[in-house]
Amino acid sequence: MKCSLSALFALIVVAGMAQAADRWSADKASAWYAAQPWILGSNYVPADAINELEMWQAATFDPRRIDLELGWAQALGMNTMRVFLHDKLWQQDPKGFAKRIDQFLAIASRHHIKPVFVLFDSCWDPDPKLGPQHPPIPGVHNSGWVQSPGTKALDDPREEPRLQAYVMGVVGRFAKDDRILAWDVWNEPDNEGGGNYAKEEAKDKFARVADLLPKVFAWARSKNPVQPLTSGLWHDPDWNAPATLNAVEKTQLEQSDVLTFHEYSWPEAFAARIRQLTGYGRPIICTEYMARGAGSTFDGDLPVAKRANVGMINWGFVNGRTQTNLPWDSWERPYVLSQPQVWFHDIFHEDGTPYRQAEVDMLKAFSAAPKGVVPDVSPR
Repeated sequence: MKCSLSALFALIVVAGMAQAADRWSADKASAWYAAQPWILGSNYVPADAINELEMWQAATFDPRRIDLELGWAQALGMNTMRVFLHDKLWQQDPKGFAKRIDQFLAIASRHHIKPVFVLFDSCWDPDPKLGPQHPPIPGVHNSGWVQSPGTKALDDPREEPRLQAYVMGVVGRFAKDDRILAWDVWNEPDNEGGGNYAKEEAKDKFARVADLLPKVFAWARSKNPVQPLTSGLWHDPDWNAPATLNAVEKTQLEQSDVLTFHEYSWPEAFAARIRQLTGYGRPIICTEYMARGAGSTFDGDLPVAKRANVGMINWGFVNGRTQTNLPWDSWERPYVLSQPQVWFHDIFHEDGTPYRQAEVDMLKAFSAAPKGVVPDVSPR
């Protein structure tokens, strides 16, 4: 019987996936979580990068800047950073990209930081392009962030093997690397995109993502990583009501080794999210929060999370080319004549000066306190 090379490769991949580990048991996930310090960090892109492509491409990768900024994170007591990768970077130069990831991990390790790596992302510009990135749009929040995969890859089923090669390649390369905390396989998979990109979004985006997400979990799991896999819930009124969940959310809950979520509203909404997820019996990490103008603050959320032993990763570390100190509504009303009274995201100015010293002091106090203990940070 004749067999083409492509068919043979497919058989090898399927055979390898058949031997892959299953989803972690709740006991294994809990044991992993108990071995970690209380997880505290930020979503991270250096100040001189507008998006994940500019952060990682060889021409603009900036180890010196990354080392400086992760030093600020270490001083706060942070022990993780959530960092976005991109499929096109692997397609362009897998060896070079892996080398830069390894270099980033070496820098992070020196600062006692274990990153959460994000493989795919459904937010903002659906037409990512390698090469020089456009400058920030004046007055607009996250004006250069790009999706992974983009519309062209989502719309074309022939791109699926390339996406599979990326997931299995990058996870496989670092599957046993204890410098990595976890793999977030897809950020907000069922997000419609945001910004003003509606006409450029993939046809039947939800259906395509709903089909791909379980495959992405399987591809990553086939490499038997020592790190847990996850994908964070971020909308829907009640995550503890299975009948109301869509196909993407069901996959997230059924396939994540540890449960992650996003919440940018008031502390009472944040506490409600924790209650909704607690019944699943798995560790919980909030991988996005802190939007001051929307009611989500360090002051309001950190005490709730610390009491519940929920890990915390806020959005925004250093104000820079992403301009995420500006609110979401800047896409409708750019802040070009005046700045908002309150920063939306971010902790530091580009030179390392804290936006609000009281927040920096609070983060230091919370990181230093034992698990479950809420420090007294009331004004003196």
